[in-house]
Amino acid sequence: MKVVLPDSSELELPEGATGLDAARAIGPKLAEQAVLVRSNGHVQDLRLPLEDGRQIQILTTRDSNDPDALYVLRHSAAHLLAEAVRRLYPGTKIAIGPPIENGFYYDFEFPEPIGEEALEQIEEEIRKEIAEGRSWNREEVSAEEAKRHFAEQDESYKVELVDTADGPITLYTQGDFTDLCRGPHLQNAEPIKAIKLTGLAGAYWRGDEKNPQLTRIYGTAFFNQQDLDAYLARLEEARKRDHRRLGPQLDLFHFSERSPGSPLWHPKGMAIWLELEKIRQRENSKRGYLEVRTPLIYDAETFYTSGHFPKYEDLMFKLEVDERPWAMKAMNCPGHMLLFGSRPRSYRELPLRFAEPAPLHRNELSGTLHGLLRVRIVTQDDAHIFCTEEQIQDEIAAVVDYARYLYNLFDLTASAELSTRPDNKIGTDEQWDMTEAALEEALKLNEIPYTIAPGEGAFYGPKIDLHMEDSLGRKWQMGTIQLDSQMPSRFGLTYVGPDNTEHPLYVVHRALYGSFERFLGILIEHYGGAFPFWLAPVQLRVIPVGEAHRAPAKELAEKLGEYRVEVDERDETVGKRIRDSEVEKIPVVIVYGDKESDESLAVRERGGEQSTKSLNELREHLATLRS
Repeated sequence: MKVVLPDSSELELPEGATGLDAARAIGPKLAEQAVLVRSNGHVQDLRLPLEDGRQIQILTTRDSNDPDALYVLRHSAAHLLAEAVRRLYPGTKIAIGPPIENGFYYDFEFPEPIGEEALEQIEEEIRKEIAEGRSWNREEVSAEEAKRHFAEQDESYKVELVDTADGPITLYTQGDFTDLCRGPHLQNAEPIKAIKLTGLAGAYWRGDEKNPQLTRIYGTAFFNQQDLDAYLARLEEARKRDHRRLGPQLDLFHFSERSPGSPLWHPKGMAIWLELEKIRQRENSKRGYLEVRTPLIYDAETFYTSGHFPKYEDLMFKLEVDERPWAMKAMNCPGHMLLFGSRPRSYRELPLRFAEPAPLHRNELSGTLHGLLRVRIVTQDDAHIFCTEEQIQDEIAAVVDYARYLYNLFDLTASAELSTRPDNKIGTDEQWDMTEAALEEALKLNEIPYTIAPGEGAFYGPKIDLHMEDSLGRKWQMGTIQLDSQMPSRFGLTYVGPDNTEHPLYVVHRALYGSFERFLGILIEHYGGAFPFWLAPVQLRVIPVGEAHRAPAKELAEKLGEYRVEVDERDETVGKRIRDSEVEKIPVVIVYGDKESDESLAVRERGGEQSTKSLNELREHLATLRS
């Protein structure tokens, strides 16, 4: 058999040769440092046989920043964590432990609860395992063998996983610990040079709150200590920027147990919200969108017609009125379908763009709620574009252009992910072929870099998910663009063409903020609460030195009334009021005392810069900050 190397040269190997065999054939140093094989774009354990004619790349410890190399490193680190927990806490039951973005986790059922203080001891135990030496052995077994093994170990979660597993059952063993796992894994633990356990959380078995609650231990691992140190520094900066801390501190919002997962917005938070809404309204008007308003509650039949029942039913709040089942909407599209279908439509009306920033309600599990990033009330900057097949490319290109403009306002870098047909799709393969191809062509025409997420599309159509990179280099999934031929058909929507006959309709679903709640949470962390002047909830604060200065300070605030300005006339020292302004990240502070007048104002800017400006000079300066 032959495989093709990255330089396009061919490597001849014995039939059934593995990735490790290929590495040895190239050189002993490569074999020693090998951690993973990438075969035709897919990752593969070094121990598995290669396929004849495949293009392969062998990843090594030198590929310390490669996501796939880090994936296998962290996967193996998760298994070391499970072994360490078993050694330290006999009787602990093991659940699942996958690598995730930036790290890994493992879920456990401990005989007695543990706290954060236990992490240091567990981490030290993992280091002992690495020092002792660990290598991974892979074994393929029957389901009966696997169940017998885990039943003897009293590992009920593993027995359940065997019962629901598809395909071959494989076990990986390191030391005296054997785990049910598909792999891939490192050859041995030596490449794990830096490991850190980062936290504890509760997690329901298989994400179902009816199941037992387990203890989830999070961690991360790297090929070298420098990368771990840099990651922990970013993590500490992220903690400082956590919107759940900054939101209440900056008086933007808070949460209440009276309505879990539903933020209560304070006036300062609403000031930012309204700035986002101004942008939405202004740009929608420029781009030909029509603002509409639809009900929050519909009868269940509406959601059966749209296809959301039963595929989405568990996430919807349901109620009964007049002995009929109803539900609160978790999406705007059914209402917009009803709007379009209120009368016959001509091709001359298309494209027709409906926009609505409606509050949607989703019954997210309490354990999944996470500040503004995962809420039960979701206010999407939603729109639905009804168009002909010939108009699809232009409409998607216009939405992409809109997204580019929007994210540039906030200094966010965008990338895209094309999500294709899921297993629970509705519609024919031919329809999906066309809609997937249309979205992919739009990305190519607009020269937008993208990756493909197989099976991650909405049940009614493929989608482009827009990912943003913030000031810390973190990626967030925000906006989405979906192309749909199914829902209009289910509602019986068509348009009358130039030939005076009815034609099928297409709908582009799009939300660019994604949701106001999530977007604001991301912005708070992106800016660390230090919003740019144009977006800051309080743009200027005037601090009168003494009681005699309060009246002229208020007069100055009135003269600057086109901005969001307030006067801090608390009976506190000037120094404390200045420090409080710094903590609250106010962009511009004016201290008003005996020497101040419209001709001479003491201006302090966030970051410490101080100057003296006349009122006219200040206006000119603020105009540059606002633009």
